[in-house]
Amino acid sequence: MELLIQGAYFLAAVLFIVGLKQMSSPVTARRGIVWAGVGMLVATLVTFLFPGLHNYVLMLVAMGVSSAIAWVWARKVAMTDMPQMIAIYNGMGGGSAATIAAVELVGVTVGGENLPFTVQALAVLGALIGTVAFSGSVIAFAKLQGLIRRSVRFGGQQVFNILVLVAALATGVAVVYGYDGAGLLAAFFALAFLFGIFMTLPIGGADMPVVISLYNALTGLAVGFEGFVLGNPAMMIAGTVVGASGSLLTQLMAKAMNRPLSNVLFSHFGTGVEGAQMETTGEMKPIDAQDAAIMMAYADKVIIVPGYGMAVAQAQHKVWELAKLLLDRGVDVKFAIHPVAGRMPGHMNVLLAEAGVPYDLIFDMDEINAEFPNTDVALVIGANDVVNPAAREDPNSPIYGMPILDVDKARNVIVIKRGRGAGFSGVENRLFFADNTRMLFGDGQKMAAELVNHIKELGG
Repeated sequence: MELLIQGAYFLAAVLFIVGLKQMSSPVTARRGIVWAGVGMLVATLVTFLFPGLHNYVLMLVAMGVSSAIAWVWARKVAMTDMPQMIAIYNGMGGGSAATIAAVELVGVTVGGENLPFTVQALAVLGALIGTVAFSGSVIAFAKLQGLIRRSVRFGGQQVFNILVLVAALATGVAVVYGYDGAGLLAAFFALAFLFGIFMTLPIGGADMPVVISLYNALTGLAVGFEGFVLGNPAMMIAGTVVGASGSLLTQLMAKAMNRPLSNVLFSHFGTGVEGAQMETTGEMKPIDAQDAAIMMAYADKVIIVPGYGMAVAQAQHKVWELAKLLLDRGVDVKFAIHPVAGRMPGHMNVLLAEAGVPYDLIFDMDEINAEFPNTDVALVIGANDVVNPAAREDPNSPIYGMPILDVDKARNVIVIKRGRGAGFSGVENRLFFADNTRMLFGDGQKMAAELVNHIKELGG
């Protein structure tokens, strides 16, 4: 039986790794999710074969209820709400790892059980990381869902956060070295929980892709540590792989935002440099849908830049219909994606894939930026901070230094936007006031539909 269990865990670990590898490409991502899901199913089923296991009814009820909730929620959730769903599910993973650690540590500090020193240290470390990932992800969910509508900042916040973390580490060390008492263990979890909250509260919504990626990495590490505590190879390997890949993704996201990871961890994330920002000159110049359609229909090259506004308007299908009409007319059409466009890593890629946009028409920032100067029309739909030239030009701007899509270098720019407000960072976008920019005001889906109709009227 032991051989069967360990063999099944090894198979599950292989499926996790294969699935994660396939998720790295949009072409194979769907298949990768299936393989990883099969691996999780194998790991779950083989757990029931453990000798001495009991409480089968409670386990089955818990699995059935949670699976039903997840199934219903996943089917009903709108694509615009996907980031917060990812955030809360990721938090559940961290919370689960912390709960496993809590059960083991309660047995030591209250029940008098003995654990090897290394195992106890890993349990405490996994508990700390998992609890931080859980509470931080809950705050990230609340921000994305609009339950928390502003970032919370106060004087000395970085010092306060560090003191909370140091206190959590100190109580954790005390638990590792065998100081008894439920109160000490409760204080450890409470401090870790508070640190996750305080670390996330100052972070703006525009920076959530980095935050979600960071907590994904922390959840993976917590699961990996608790896998060592339980002696579970599937948890060890899956957690380590997720932790490593999440850490790499966090670094890539932070690089795309031009933010050091220390700022991610210790607040004042994206607050920029103190000083007077450069004054924005000029005025927004509106354009109607018919003129915009003519401009694109007779262009040689069009680059479409989607953003969160496209997701809110659920306009991805109409945007792809527009692109197909242009392609049929012989226009060279490409999609440009900024690494942190939207509210989670890969958000725009998911939306475009849902609409059926071929992967070979989608380009990331490094691939597409050199093409903007030779582009007749750049169509921006719902993007804001990721196309703001202030990131290149204004040292006092909060987003200064952030790599952006060089939309302003195109010969003509059309921006579909509901109103005249600033982006999530609160910074005025000087692209909207540029001489080569025209504003097509209105709902993204409605404006895309009008563009489609006007291009159809033009005929071949």
